[in-house]
Amino acid sequence: MKALFDFLPILLFFGTYKFQGILVATAVAMAATVALALFGWWRRGRPEPMHLLSAGLILVFGGATLALHDERFIKLKPTILYAVLAGVFLASGLTGRTVAERMFAALDAPAAVLRRVNGWWVAFFAAMAGLNLFVAARFDTDTWVNFKLFGLMGLTLAFVAVQAVYIARTAHPPPPEGDP
Repeated sequence: MKALFDFLPILLFFGTYKFQGILVATAVAMAATVALALFGWWRRGRPEPMHLLSAGLILVFGGATLALHDERFIKLKPTILYAVLAGVFLASGLTGRTVAERMFAALDAPAAVLRRVNGWWVAFFAAMAGLNLFVAARFDTDTWVNFKLFGLMGLTLAFVAVQAVYIARTAHPPPPEGDP
């Protein structure tokens, strides 16, 4: 349910774009992303880093789109987001625990597996950044908006599913209840 909630700004952007165009859709996505970040903060008592990053980026790039009436800025936002995420996952390899090790700690998968998964996330986010940039530069706005919703989201869901299967196959099963 949380993942669907996190995708709400993208869905609202897509729906608004189809009826109102890129500028109104950008404003709606900006408002929805900020509302999502504030709601998450209120609900958890602390800001969620991903929501803050996304809100910051959409305020900057969406604001530039609205102020300059230039859709290139909003098209660039996913590329920057994916590049930042690739950098975060990559940099976490220099720390004690990678992002993947922190995210999947409860699964009791071997550290080597989670470090490998972390590397795959780096490659995935870098590829997504490049792919978004390619589609944004080479295709019209209608194609980019459809790609953003169905292509980027579809690829992300497929990648997560593959990761889940891989991690599940390598995780250690929890000990039975009552065993020492």
